[in-house]
Amino acid sequence: MKYLDEYRDPDGARRLLSLIEREVTRPWVVMEICGGQTHSIVRHGIDELLPGGIELVHGPGCPVCVTPLGTLDRAHAIAARTDVIFCSFGDMLRVPGSSTDLLALKAKGADVRVVYSPLDALAIAAQNPSRNVVFFAIGFETTAPANAMAARLARQRRIENFSLLVSHVLVPPALTAIVGADDNRVQGLLGPGHVCTITGLDEYRTVSERHGLPIVVSGFEPLDLLMGILHVVRALEHGTGGVDNQYGRSVRQQGNPAAQELVRSVFEVCDQAWRGLGVIAESGLALTDEYREQDATVRFGVEHIAPREPSECISGQILRGLKKPLDCPAFGARCTPERPLGATMVSSEGACAAYHAYGRRPGARHLPLLTNEGAPA
Repeated sequence: MKYLDEYRDPDGARRLLSLIEREVTRPWVVMEICGGQTHSIVRHGIDELLPGGIELVHGPGCPVCVTPLGTLDRAHAIAARTDVIFCSFGDMLRVPGSSTDLLALKAKGADVRVVYSPLDALAIAAQNPSRNVVFFAIGFETTAPANAMAARLARQRRIENFSLLVSHVLVPPALTAIVGADDNRVQGLLGPGHVCTITGLDEYRTVSERHGLPIVVSGFEPLDLLMGILHVVRALEHGTGGVDNQYGRSVRQQGNPAAQELVRSVFEVCDQAWRGLGVIAESGLALTDEYREQDATVRFGVEHIAPREPSECISGQILRGLKKPLDCPAFGARCTPERPLGATMVSSEGACAAYHAYGRRPGARHLPLLTNEGAPA
């Protein structure tokens, strides 16, 4: 298939790996930002194929993973109410809060429903006017336009029993917090292709200029990622920063102006807590005063719920690129996808879940990208 098979070609991968090896003269640490990129890197063994001087670390670009524990506990408190239909994407159902998860609440009788769009939740609200319908509105800039549209349509159609539990996060402020920290190891970044489809590139240029590191916006297929890594390494070796768009088939300089305007009409920038990273200034979105009546946190009075983070989980250090899943003593033993300690083991985009799914164990080496059968499994 065009735009798929051509970006999974083993011969093309070998050529790019050879070019990367020629460029490298010293060790470099590169962070892929997006959880989808992490999943693809681990699935195809890209990190294990790179020259020894290149280390890939995993960033905070899994929206499930960075949803703060307090927000999860608020979701669970709302979902447990008998007057509520709680709607969520399926990947949030098993994310553990302080004491439970949405799937366990559903098993106990809570009306928790999996939807594929916030507009599905809005339709449920229209069909059930005597019950409160809450949509769990999480994610990065990518999902914000659809959630903004749901809020706007609810207002226009006067569907007053619909509300949003919002936990939207913005990528550039988190990157600034990570690369500006005293213990930062990251020297170059693979930018998040899907997010940049909405936002464009300007904010990433600001991050690059402020911290003097290269950012290459990349796609998600093996050749996308290898090309992105090649350009990051070249920039590092030549001591140059800036933003390079290697995902031009989807990302434009200005992004999607119509989607940006829709988001601005419903949401405003706010300080936001990130799981594992703490509160980052101006890194989230909250409903504006005009839409405050659709804020489920206020509607159900759950603002002051205090979470209890499991002490054994090192998700925060993984999301900052300081450690990897195999550094965690609980990985694969006390923490598995069936019984996760933290969100990075739950989401399919989480680094721990990806390592577990593709058999990463200490000392193991997997090279699925360059098989004799051709394209990777």
